Amino acid sequence: MRRHAKWGALVVLAGLGVMAGIFLSASSASTTRTRAKRVARVTITVTMREWSFKLSRRSVPAGTTVVFHVVNRGKIGHNFVIAGKRTKILAPGKTATLTVKFTRKAKLAYLCSVPGHAKLGMKGTFGVGVAPPPPPKTTTTTPTTTKPVGTANTTVTVDMVEYAFKLSQSTIPSGQVTFVVKNDGAEVHNFDIQGQHSGALLAPGATETWTVALPAGQYLYTCDVPFHVDRGMTGTFMVTP
Repeated sequence: MRRHAKWGALVVLAGLGVMAGIFLSASSASTTRTRAKRVARVTITVTMREWSFKLSRRSVPAGTTVVFHVVNRGKIGHNFVIAGKRTKILAPGKTATLTVKFTRKAKLAYLCSVPGHAKLGMKGTFGVGVAPPPPPKTTTTTPTTTKPVGTANTTVTVDMVEYAFKLSQSTIPSGQVTFVVKNDGAEVHNFDIQGQHSGALLAPGATETWTVALPAGQYLYTCDVPFHVDRGMTGTFMVTP
């Protein structure tokens, strides 16, 4: 009887050891899965200004769910577009969140889809499972042309209001043209000569002056603030030989 009792006790202890191992293994697996879930979800801050994005992190491992916290620190509306998803256009100081799950290795473009903003520098590349390229450098380039530039020196005043431009003259002789730009409106505006010079965003009452060399031809000018072109802030002027 004692021998049978002894073997029974050993069997019970062995069973308890197996069960403990199962529970420990299950607990360990559960902890690993919990940690994996925590690692697989990150928050990235996206700061928008004229004309750039700044991301707190520019790459994540494949399989990561990213919550983009987007904030507009600029003076006009912008949005954030990546992997086919986008925020609405955010007014200055406003925020939004955008959740995207990245399942495969890739280099993905992000940008602001407001017309003209990506061209001015609001774009970049985000890495999933790969290192992204370095952020683009912001440079100011002087437009080049093979057309001859005249010798005239002309000053043109540009008044901006909602939603129109008023130029002191619409026909200008070729040469050095100085634009004196003033915002007489109640909203932010700018004066952008397409392909030549994009003026600063001016608050109500602000002014700026800049000079460009213009050969003969027709020039399109616009306001880069979202929807202002649609409301009439665009036009053309002629430069004569």
